Amino acid sequence: MAVYVDDAVHRWRGLRWAHLMADTVDELHAMARRLGIPGQAFQNKASGVHYDIPADLRPVAIGLGAVPLSRHTDKAQLRAVIATARGQYQPASSDPAADSPP
Repeated sequence: MAVYVDDAVHRWRGLRWAHLMADTVDELHAMARRLGIPGQAFQNKASGVHYDIPADLRPVAIGLGAVPLSRHTDKAQLRAVIATARGQYQPASSDPAADSPP
């Protein structure tokens, strides 16, 4: 079981963001807590459950054991991780904010 963090390539609100994903949702939430990311930042999306993390937290996540993935060199592994994240999506959440970004 593992937690993964991709390249910080997405720009939003003046920052670059990476995606934190995991083999299990429990692992994902545990890593987010270790990084100090609030639970309401969890994104339960059909495109894949994940947390967006700012680029400066990426090396911290890696230091805590997250597996770094590059969209440039780890394409097959990243596709597999994204497929797992998509499979973890739970529609009809009791929390309507669960599908919204923080």
